[in-house]
Amino acid sequence: MGVLKAIKERRSCREFVTEPISDDLIDKILEAATLAPSAANNQPWEFIVITNDEIKQRIHFESLLCKKKIFAMSGWRWVDKYKADFLLEAPVLIAVIGDPKRIGAHQFLKGTETVYQQACAAAIQNMLLAAHELGLGSLWFTLFDRYTMKKILDIDEAKEPLALICLGKAATDPLRTPRKDVKEITKYMR
Repeated sequence: MGVLKAIKERRSCREFVTEPISDDLIDKILEAATLAPSAANNQPWEFIVITNDEIKQRIHFESLLCKKKIFAMSGWRWVDKYKADFLLEAPVLIAVIGDPKRIGAHQFLKGTETVYQQACAAAIQNMLLAAHELGLGSLWFTLFDRYTMKKILDIDEAKEPLALICLGKAATDPLRTPRKDVKEITKYMR
């Protein structure tokens, strides 16, 4: 599969078959993550592979608390209706952990503190595309309190849990969501 085809076809999956994923597939997805670009090749990412049901239940509970808090503050109806059962269904969750200290020369420039997050986002995109290539469904999930997630996953205080990647075989075809027209969001300066 070509990269452009994978980009066009990949969709977020929110319904998974509970069938386990082989360590070989997980390793291929993690390797794809490590091949992402990063400023000064600092590779500010670490990964935690979660298959333990008890930990997944704790993560799910935390996401429900976060959802309630956001709904109470925003009143957004979609948040109240949002279901996160895929956290329990997905056979594998991969936590993406970023290290804010690994930003290289950017540490001397104001407004560049998020460079490590940008690199981790590139690693996440590689994971999602690799999962698609390997016939798996995936989801980039961020609805959690970072402080609580540090406790659940025993993450060093100086590092940041940035996302959870849900992986598994899709139970249904993921929804195709509309995309903005590139001509409407692009400005050329020639």
